[in-house]
Amino acid sequence: MSDFRKHLARQLKDAEFAAEWEQQRPEREYIKAIIAARMEQNLTQAELARKTGIRQSNISRIENGYCSPTIATLQQIADGVGKTLHIEFR
Repeated sequence: MSDFRKHLARQLKDAEFAAEWEQQRPEREYIKAIIAARMEQNLTQAELARKTGIRQSNISRIENGYCSPTIATLQQIADGVGKTLHIEFR
């Protein structure tokens, strides 16, 4: 188990931290999905920027969790990596 995973496991024992971690789950999921799709296509952020018309710096901010993309931006990214954007409520 990585040091991060060990640290996270300890932190998740704190109810307040665990609640905040769970609240941020959707953001972590779309970030992981964007990065995975980009890597699957062997694209750099700069290449994805050229394909989508989104500035590379904005792609970086999205992937690092510094900004929340709109649905339109997520659609541009999905188109750029050849994927279909799918949003669902469970």
